[in-house]
Amino acid sequence: MPSSPHSRELAVVGGGIGGLAAALAAARAGREVTLVERAAEFGEIGAGLQLAPNASLALEELGVLDEVRRTAVMPPRLVMMDALSGERVTELDLRSDAYRERFRHPYVVMHRTDLHAALLAACRAHPRITLFNSRTVTGAEQDATGVLLRFAGTTEVLRADAVVAADGLHSRLRRQLLDDGPPVCSRYVAYRGALPIDRMTGSMSEDAAAEAVMVWAGPRMHLVQYPVRRGELYNQVAVFESDRYDPGSDDWGTEAELEERFAGTCRTVRDALPLISRDRRWPLYDREPADTWVFGRVALLGDAAHPMLQYLAQGAAQALEDAVALGSALGAHADAADAFTAYTARRGERAARVQTNARRFGEICHLEGMGATLRNSLLRLRSPQDFDDISWVWTPTRTTASATS
Repeated sequence: MPSSPHSRELAVVGGGIGGLAAALAAARAGREVTLVERAAEFGEIGAGLQLAPNASLALEELGVLDEVRRTAVMPPRLVMMDALSGERVTELDLRSDAYRERFRHPYVVMHRTDLHAALLAACRAHPRITLFNSRTVTGAEQDATGVLLRFAGTTEVLRADAVVAADGLHSRLRRQLLDDGPPVCSRYVAYRGALPIDRMTGSMSEDAAAEAVMVWAGPRMHLVQYPVRRGELYNQVAVFESDRYDPGSDDWGTEAELEERFAGTCRTVRDALPLISRDRRWPLYDREPADTWVFGRVALLGDAAHPMLQYLAQGAAQALEDAVALGSALGAHADAADAFTAYTARRGERAARVQTNARRFGEICHLEGMGATLRNSLLRLRSPQDFDDISWVWTPTRTTASATS
């Protein structure tokens, strides 16, 4: 990447799902895009993820939904179970006429690396996108005409018309632009991973074969299960609040606490616990919504803009919505600064609402005692075809891409 003080291209910082989607959307809107990623190779960590119909719509508008379908699973139902009693609480029928008429796009579950691979392949195939690895951005300097990016360990720089910071939860560029402190730890941790589906036994194998998304809700903990990668793998995520949270230590949210918190659950949940990956624990963070994501010619996107807890399964979906809205704005405005203003005006309020409601849904999921009893009693009254409470999350304002080349 030679020094390019007169470049007019858009630079994207971060090669995760949000960054790749942003690069693709901008290129399809007619911009020349340079994407820089700090890792030596492009890749994604984690296991499964859920993509509600708003995410499927975004993937369609990015031109990659058909490729995503090759490895994804379209579950028939979302099922909530009581993790202590093992009783069914409620479910949503994702193959009903009511679902299809209301949302028109599929609910998809898939391995995170498969989504990343589909977006990466589309970026590599696009003639307007250039990808660079092993570039750690140390800062951005901007004036009225562009932004200068500097990198660690080298004198090379990148001059761009504008910059999209999609560099994740601990965004270096966000820290430079917005003095709002570090992300907020929820005191919850997740253990997650996917294993061959033939390792699931007993009642667990019945749930796996049914392909439903299973959510086992309990006091300050839950377990999520669903198949990924054409049904060849089964994704499991165990989440719980640590009683030993210490912001100055890594010795909390341990495997011992995991076993202790899930000890009183029903047989099916206890049987699943030994099969959950223990090689890494994931502390769960979010932030209060920011007043703006745009700072002149630098715009935040995805987790850099609006990190959220996973309880609405909207982290990746909201990053994809960001990318589509950004591409639409870049197609409508010649000046990237004007496009960024339109982008944040379109996305800010909606993303903030999802961000704050994700916390609330987590509180409902993790109720204890009488609170859990009342929750279950109310939810049992719901019809599997009743999507009223969730429809606002799953139905964004549709964006028509202004360019598809």
